[in-house]
Amino acid sequence: MNVSLTPELEQFIQSQLESGRYASSDELIIAGIKLLEEQERIYKGRFDELQREIIIGIKASEQGEVVDGETVFRELEQKLQQRRQQAG
Repeated sequence: MNVSLTPELEQFIQSQLESGRYASSDELIIAGIKLLEEQERIYKGRFDELQREIIIGIKASEQGEVVDGETVFRELEQKLQQRRQQAG
């Protein structure tokens, strides 16, 4: 497999190799691909979780279990203020 890299990416790879963090460009590229793979796995998990939450919300809405938007925002603002006070 042949890969063309921009000069900036080549410079980055070279700087990483010079730092001693990676023994070879192959090792560095494999580490990058593994990181991308992990990121994709996390994204997929979050996406699946979001889909489940949407389904729960739709079912609750169909059953009439809804909360007025103003109430939700008021409660969120109160929680935010509490966190600010705790942090301060």
